[in-house]
Amino acid sequence: MTPMSDWLSDMLKGCRWRLLLAILWPLAVCGQQQRIFDENVHTLQVMVEGDPTLPPMLDRRKGQHVELSWDEMSHNYHRYIYHIEHCDADWNVSDGVFESDYLRGLNDQLIEDYENSFNTTQLYTHYRLRLPNPQVSMLLSGNYRVRIFHEDDDVKEDTPVLEAQFCIYESVASVATQVSGNTDIDFNRSHQQVTLSVGYGNLHVVDPLRELKVVVMQNRRWESRVTGLVPNIRKTNGIEFTHDKQLIFPAGSEYHRFEILDVHRTAMGVDRMDWFEPYYHATLFPEVPHRNYEFIEDQNGVYVLRSADDEDDATTAEYVVTHFILQSPRLPGGDVYVCGEWTGEEFSPVCRMEYNEEAGEYEAAILLKQGYYGYQFRQEDGTTARTMGDFYETENEYQVLVYFREPGSRYDRLVGYSRVH
Repeated sequence: MTPMSDWLSDMLKGCRWRLLLAILWPLAVCGQQQRIFDENVHTLQVMVEGDPTLPPMLDRRKGQHVELSWDEMSHNYHRYIYHIEHCDADWNVSDGVFESDYLRGLNDQLIEDYENSFNTTQLYTHYRLRLPNPQVSMLLSGNYRVRIFHEDDDVKEDTPVLEAQFCIYESVASVATQVSGNTDIDFNRSHQQVTLSVGYGNLHVVDPLRELKVVVMQNRRWESRVTGLVPNIRKTNGIEFTHDKQLIFPAGSEYHRFEILDVHRTAMGVDRMDWFEPYYHATLFPEVPHRNYEFIEDQNGVYVLRSADDEDDATTAEYVVTHFILQSPRLPGGDVYVCGEWTGEEFSPVCRMEYNEEAGEYEAAILLKQGYYGYQFRQEDGTTARTMGDFYETENEYQVLVYFREPGSRYDRLVGYSRVH
């Protein structure tokens, strides 16, 4: 065995079964944005206007489009169809509207945009779906779920291949948001507090507690979202939420970053690149829990697929087994996971780290497509307090969504949306 093989064998010892799981089971398994059910599907991405850094929010006034893409890990063509559903503010299917109410055109159309990977060690076929398209367009604002099935599947009975979610919003209600490290439980320490106001605009709001639903979340993490908010200030033209302890969030820490552009040389955050048949392997620099705030210009867990060739990254990028390391004594508080927008921000079994007693570190090996990635080490209680720290200076992004259902209406309109850093 060569020295490189010796090293890699040691690296994989103790997490060999998890490497196998990472290769066989896809990522992007999450609660409210993306979900993959087929073990042969990887790298589900949802982009607005072709920009992977934007959240899946479409401004109805601008006529924007959303693109779903994914890889099926072979060169075998699959006849996929898509099924679009309108959902209420809680992501349940809207049972008060008909398909003809929220769609123009026909649902359950065949996906015809696909292309085989070219000159890659791992064969895959890249599929794309753009919405709206000549066959179908969305008519209402609100939450939308797209489910992808095999052509012969029953969309009411069978499990889909995958599903992705996005929102279409109207800019009717105004939203003003402020974030401060001076919270009602600590002062410039480990939390951030959101204060916000919602202006009705031309909405006729009679009972805001019944007619409005305000959702606040941090870094596009739907599992962190706060709902059921009750305004403490009511005016004739709007409502305000101040000194609300529900709107106090753990501040967390800046995301770590890495970039795999070239499988033959290292880039940002990567300690070494190796080939171990049948995959390239990237070992990231080990991380340690932070004691003090460290500024890193990050994208809050966003990922961008790209390679050094800068050609068609969608079909020429390689899949690389990426090794994550957190050097730390075994931590109380439950398992540690690698988290980022690319993992769905939920605790996927693929992203659970194994503790290496001999090395004194947490380790994970995850199959990823070449590109730029941000990530955090998070425990199963959802916090980074022990793995990365909580620092009020952290530059988080907060999203506010305002839904409105007037008396007699059959669906939740998304009438206001705001992002603040």
